[in-house]
Amino acid sequence: MRRTPWAIAALALALACSKKPEGGGATGATTDGPIKVGEVGSMTGTEATFGISSDRGIQMRVKEVNGAGGIKNRQIQIIALDDQGKPEEAATAATRLISSEHVVALLGEVASTRSMFMADKAQPAKVPMVSPSSTNPKVTGKGDYIFRACFIDPFQGYVMAKFATDNLKLKKFAILKDVRNDYSVGLAQNFEENVKKMGGQIVATESYSNGDVDFKAQLTNMKASQPDALYVPGYYTDVGLVARQAREVGITVPLLGGDGWDSEKLYEIGGSALEGSYFSNHYSVDDPSPRIQEFVGKFKKEYGGQLPDSLAAQAYDAAGMLFEAMQKAPDLTGPNIRSTLADTKGFHGVTGDITLDTQRNPLKPAVVLQVAKGGKYDFVTKIYPEGVKVAAGEPSSPTARPEGNTAPNPSPGTVPTTTRTPAVGSSSSAQSAATTGQPQGVPSGEQPKK
Repeated sequence: MRRTPWAIAALALALACSKKPEGGGATGATTDGPIKVGEVGSMTGTEATFGISSDRGIQMRVKEVNGAGGIKNRQIQIIALDDQGKPEEAATAATRLISSEHVVALLGEVASTRSMFMADKAQPAKVPMVSPSSTNPKVTGKGDYIFRACFIDPFQGYVMAKFATDNLKLKKFAILKDVRNDYSVGLAQNFEENVKKMGGQIVATESYSNGDVDFKAQLTNMKASQPDALYVPGYYTDVGLVARQAREVGITVPLLGGDGWDSEKLYEIGGSALEGSYFSNHYSVDDPSPRIQEFVGKFKKEYGGQLPDSLAAQAYDAAGMLFEAMQKAPDLTGPNIRSTLADTKGFHGVTGDITLDTQRNPLKPAVVLQVAKGGKYDFVTKIYPEGVKVAAGEPSSPTARPEGNTAPNPSPGTVPTTTRTPAVGSSSSAQSAATTGQPQGVPSGEQPKK
């Protein structure tokens, strides 16, 4: 049957309108143009070091992959949004990246609470999401499209309990936790459970709420119980203040904590009050592993001599794990990326080889670091999950190196690329976000929920 010109035009218009944008669910993948991947992080606010460090790791991995030809012969475009350290903003950013930018996947967040707010948007949209550093088990419990590149709190609680009881020979512990922080509550619970299993005792438990700046009442109560150490599973913004006030009330025992301590701002806030304290973390620049030393060297070259903290290393691994799955997937639809990502086995990350379990969590080692004079983080030991073999060439004891695991303040021109509200379809710049004059690392009465 012969078609009239207007019928041909109508058919062409209908076909054009039926082509859906790439990203999310079972949407048909396009075959040209950049591949959009969303990133959400706290680029400003009291925990800005988390977002900035993570962005640097992601951007370095993107540069490497794009320089090697990209994915499926296409370049990766990161569209990064600043959530200002607020859970509601993290959810809003995820929604925008999914519905307006049509990203194929999401990277972020660091904080577990914010990751869970993001996951509530990513899961129903069938957009794979990889958190670099959220350790609360509830994060991947949000659904089968949610992944992580870090170990989880049950293991982290085990690591510090084992180190404190076996290595330090301590028996009595007091816990100070943030009751408004999923990360802090979960880590405190897991530490307590493991200490008791290992024959230790919890002699006091105190709490505070996010935004508090006076901890002396709780610390005075804890001092009366005569603990061998204080376990403070909070973020660096709180821990520095706790350490100072602990010394002021006469507590001289070491503080113990988790990866939320990791920031160049920790020592700036807590100073010498933190010296001799320990925290579990995902990696150390002092670790002599050739894989880690290669990463440290590349990062320093990329960012003007700065040392990568664990947030940068984990984000580098999270992006690499995602990009490898995207390359192997039959296409870039959400279900196919998700399926390939779930099959990750033996991915050679900087923070350890990553094999995902059925809950999309990796089994990998942790390190214990000691805060030394001047804020240097000394590598003490590496602890593996029970039943996991030590990888060849991966030492578990310290080797002295002249540098510590503390990144200096950002140098001019090295702040990575993210902003609060970039235009739809554009990449963003964090230079402006990091120079707004907004305080970093100092709690205020408006400190956001975690």
